[in-house]
Amino acid sequence: MLLSPTPVAPPRRRWAALAVLAAAVLLLAIDNTVLALAVPALTADLAPTGEQILWIGDVYSLALAGLLVLMGNLADRFGRRRILLLGATAFGAVSLLAAFAASPEQLIAARLLLGVAGATLMPSTLSLIRNLFPDDTERARAIAIWSTAFGAGSAIGPLAGGFLLEHFWWGSVFLINVPVMIGVLISGWLLLPESRDPEPGRFDVLSAALSMAAIVPLVFAIKHVAGHGADAVTIGCVLAGVTAGVLFVRRQRRLDQPMLDVELFRSPAFSGAVAANVIAIFALTGLLFFFSQYLQLARGHSPLRAGLAELPATIASIAVVALIGVAVTRLGRGRAIALGLATAAGGLALVAAAAHGPYLWLGLALVPIGLGIGLAMTLTGDAIVSAAPPRKAGSVSAITEAANELGVVLGIAVLGSLVSFVYRSTVTIPSGLSAEDTATVRDSLGPALQVLRPQSPAADGARDAFIAGMQVTSVVAAVLTFAAALLAWRLIPSPRATRP
Repeated sequence: MLLSPTPVAPPRRRWAALAVLAAAVLLLAIDNTVLALAVPALTADLAPTGEQILWIGDVYSLALAGLLVLMGNLADRFGRRRILLLGATAFGAVSLLAAFAASPEQLIAARLLLGVAGATLMPSTLSLIRNLFPDDTERARAIAIWSTAFGAGSAIGPLAGGFLLEHFWWGSVFLINVPVMIGVLISGWLLLPESRDPEPGRFDVLSAALSMAAIVPLVFAIKHVAGHGADAVTIGCVLAGVTAGVLFVRRQRRLDQPMLDVELFRSPAFSGAVAANVIAIFALTGLLFFFSQYLQLARGHSPLRAGLAELPATIASIAVVALIGVAVTRLGRGRAIALGLATAAGGLALVAAAAHGPYLWLGLALVPIGLGIGLAMTLTGDAIVSAAPPRKAGSVSAITEAANELGVVLGIAVLGSLVSFVYRSTVTIPSGLSAEDTATVRDSLGPALQVLRPQSPAADGARDAFIAGMQVTSVVAAVLTFAAALLAWRLIPSPRATRP
């Protein structure tokens, strides 16, 4: 994809425009994680089932990931600045609907619409960065800032959510989107240049449909296994998703101007960088989703205290910016990414070991997680761009953003479902409960604590079952993250002279 020619903006204007794009990405990342802290409060208010809680958590990212390629194609056609500003307007408006949802179904629908609106924002950001920064060195710094904004947003979300939930109702976590999006809308209108593909080619409706059909059934299958076990529905969804994915790839290879250039994945360095990026975000998002519930429901923390308890990961992920240059200079990009992922894997293993211990050990475990994930996420974006030729910049943009959101979707769906599965398999149901209360206790920890007396042995048993689920999930995440570290070490080049 080509960028339409636009005048090069003065330096101050370029960096001010980058701040607008970083703010949009920061807010989208915060919105991915801030809801985790609100789950206990909205559970008490709206009484969702365990499966509905998972839908509330990941339907946003599911819509975002499924629509990124389509929205990126529309932005190329109609203007990236125009689509970004339309998305900011829609995101702010739908946030109001989510804040005042009166039922789980309404909240799920609002989160779905937020994902659609978010999908109009993400594809424009990297393409606009490339248009704003024609110099390779400046563009590398700008992409590093963009990646850091995404990682920082994921880490800041729990802290911001904890503060809001300490003083307001659960819907306040959505209201913070409104003023930020108004700021993005106004400053974007004033600072961002317009750019589009002058020769976008024919719009391929079938490719757009296949891209969605490849993702949605697979995520639904993961969720269905957690709630109902493996059955014919699970098998059918997996087959449908895999079939659509194969058809999508085959169609992209035949098209002269594909929606997504799948040939990029023939490069081991490119594939390794994408895989490392997905797993890094997968581990961080999944951890934050169940760790916030663990702090509040299993350890009895208030929302604000839970947000503060996650602060070590936040500080470490932001502080990593100061270490990137040294890591890349001494190790090279691929080995620095591998080191970050291995460090995060060690932290995840420590979380499992310290789940029943004092907070001090948990806090120390969060430091390597934030440090490692922050380092890996910041460098994988630059590695993905560097692994592809400049003429394929548009495809790289879509793949980078899709990888980010796919990591969020899978983190919540896979790790969240695994926590639920272990909980349901190990929780002990006390005698004398009605069939309805038995189903409630077995569903998830939040509803169970509303049925059982908080200080009773049965409630303690439910908390222990949830902690067991968290421990198993942390170990699985640690193993996957370490495997990604080995992949990055082997596949991603490590020229030591490169700086992000």
